[in-house]
Amino acid sequence: MSLFHWRSLLLVSLFCLLMACQQENAEPAAETADEPITETEAEPTDDLVLESTLEVINIASMQRREVYHTRGHIEAPNWSRDGSYFLFNSEGLMYKLPVEGGDPEQIDTGFATRSNNDHGISPDGTQLVISDQSQEEGQSLIYILPIEGGEPRRVTDLGPSYWHGWSPDGETLAYVGLRDGEYDIYTISVDGGEETRLTEAEGLDDGPDYSPDGAYIYFNSVRTGTMQIYRMKADGSEEEQLTFDDYNDWFPHPSPDGQWIVFLSYEPDVEGHPANKDVMLRLMPMGDNADAEPRVIAELFGGQGTINVPSWSPDSENVAFVSYQLVQP
Repeated sequence: MSLFHWRSLLLVSLFCLLMACQQENAEPAAETADEPITETEAEPTDDLVLESTLEVINIASMQRREVYHTRGHIEAPNWSRDGSYFLFNSEGLMYKLPVEGGDPEQIDTGFATRSNNDHGISPDGTQLVISDQSQEEGQSLIYILPIEGGEPRRVTDLGPSYWHGWSPDGETLAYVGLRDGEYDIYTISVDGGEETRLTEAEGLDDGPDYSPDGAYIYFNSVRTGTMQIYRMKADGSEEEQLTFDDYNDWFPHPSPDGQWIVFLSYEPDVEGHPANKDVMLRLMPMGDNADAEPRVIAELFGGQGTINVPSWSPDSENVAFVSYQLVQP
């Protein structure tokens, strides 16, 4: 073999060796920009972006349908009484969205520009109730305004107060209030006036929502050490525990037909109702089958903002909720 050929062979070998070393020391490829980051993969940081999806689940088939997705923070859908639209809050404002999806429309709430995720619709569908923190040094107070928007009318004198239920006769609101260091459940006339305290157990009581006949108020309480679902008569008497497992259960919502309760469940080690957790929506029968075990109808990434307020469809066949993702920007 000639010296030329030996030199050529040596140059080719050196080139191949150099390329192999560069490949071995190269950085791994970056993740896809929109790949979801779950809680088990990464804790929320300023480097991640929140995305929200308003979904509907059919309780019989457990099929989920995406209605609206946004790179932003939306919370707590209410389903309109006529079934045609949703309400939700985002960045302190209220929005209306057609049930088939589309573009949200902002509702005029006047001075109330810091509404939180405790809001709802009157039984006759003509009024909107909000819990807003734009007045009284940022304390949440309850207001009522026309469903199409307008100037809010203050209902609660004391705060903080967080709305959760409207009696079927349209006369009374049920809510959570912090008074003397204790969160308890209260009721008040829609016209305002003196509030009535319903619970006195030590620890947090939250999430009161009326049964469709107005006879009971369903709520969650941590009085046993674990957040569980309870009910009581609408006057606060005959409190009764309904769930007894290790999960932390929040925000029970009776279906309009009086057959079901849907609620949110956190893992046993989760305290409070934080955002960005692996959670479940669970369904429990009312009435004659009330002793049956709750069943899981959805698993999702969410928590705070997912189902804080009543969100049943008028026909009791579907539930609206919000799931979340933390993604790379």
